[in-house]
Amino acid sequence: MKVKADRQREELSILPVHALPAAVLWAILTCTVWADQAVLHMEIGDPARRDQEVELRLDAITDTGTGGIITPRQLAERLTDVGMLFIGESHTNLDFHTVQLRVIQELHRAGREVLIGLEMFPYTRQASLDGWIGGLYTEQGFVELAEWYTYWGYRWEYYRDIFAYARDKHIAMFAINTPREVVKAMRKKGFKNLTPEEAAGIPHDILPATDAQRRMYMGFFDADDALHMNEEAMDGMLRAQTTWDATMGWNALRALEEHGGEDAIMVVLIGSGHVTYGLGAERQTAPYYDGRIASLIRLEIADDDNQPVETVQASYANFLWGLPKAQDTVYPTLGISLMGKLGKQPTRLIRVSEDSVAERAGLVVGDVLLGLDGRRIASAEMLRKVFAPYRWGDVVTALIERDGRQQKIIIPIRRHAADREAVDHE
Repeated sequence: MKVKADRQREELSILPVHALPAAVLWAILTCTVWADQAVLHMEIGDPARRDQEVELRLDAITDTGTGGIITPRQLAERLTDVGMLFIGESHTNLDFHTVQLRVIQELHRAGREVLIGLEMFPYTRQASLDGWIGGLYTEQGFVELAEWYTYWGYRWEYYRDIFAYARDKHIAMFAINTPREVVKAMRKKGFKNLTPEEAAGIPHDILPATDAQRRMYMGFFDADDALHMNEEAMDGMLRAQTTWDATMGWNALRALEEHGGEDAIMVVLIGSGHVTYGLGAERQTAPYYDGRIASLIRLEIADDDNQPVETVQASYANFLWGLPKAQDTVYPTLGISLMGKLGKQPTRLIRVSEDSVAERAGLVVGDVLLGLDGRRIASAEMLRKVFAPYRWGDVVTALIERDGRQQKIIIPIRRHAADREAVDHE
């Protein structure tokens, strides 16, 4: 599989892969299931399991320690002595979030005190989560007041059932991510030169990236992208990534220790790239925690070339959940990337994905998106908010600027529009 992040993520304001800043490079990686099957068969990670392969089966859970197939209830039983569970996700696959919810439900039914750690919010936004669990907000009020589409580019609906269950069962949720400005400061100044406010949510010691991590990350890109990934870009990405891994693990652990009882389990919902082979958040957290840490990753049973995925390296995660191949996202995307804060025209299109809704409607790189259905678009954040209510089958009118002239383009929001001639232009 190539890096097909355009299908797997909402519209992120990014540059082409070879020109991406490290922070944005990882935004792609955390949404990617795998780059090709070679990534699933790397002999890295846990020495006890890295030279073994286990079966991946549809709608079943593989315990990679034993190779056995287990049920969700049996999974909860095998997590009895686990205090931290990292569940890797692909952000725009609803099946993946259903898996996360099932695990949380089974743990709650088993009598465990469950806490939930969330990648999508920086630790500075904890009050919003406390208000949600406390019943202070309506659903729409929470999305607005918590600035969901500022901090997370993916549809609220993908996560809605998890948040509703946590509120209804009074399961505490914790913001564990790092503000991006802190990651940037960490890369530039190092920990010792951070302000007290910047250092408050970051562990004192962050383990450097390993050769195994470097190999794994390179595997997420296709050959052409890898050729453009010079050492400086890779090193910058790895520094940013280890900061994210360490901070999210650190804040999840602090929440567990400060708010959880003796039997509590912290379930961390996080991009799979932070979990794979135990080289990310788990590795960064282990030195601070004397309890047991486990990981679960959901994997599709076919790759992007529709070749079956039958086995996976046992060290990939402690538990693997097999899911069907997703043909399209549940909620539509335009398939465009915007210039964002990197240029003077933040809504200029710098990428239009092949066979995307936008391409079939006639949008091209260089167009400037001015509005949708009469609503002004001034940023990627505004685009996400305005486009969120649209569903497959809807039609939206885009106002664009092309070659210095404004024009309207009718955009049918369809999964696969076979007839380009049927698209109307004004």
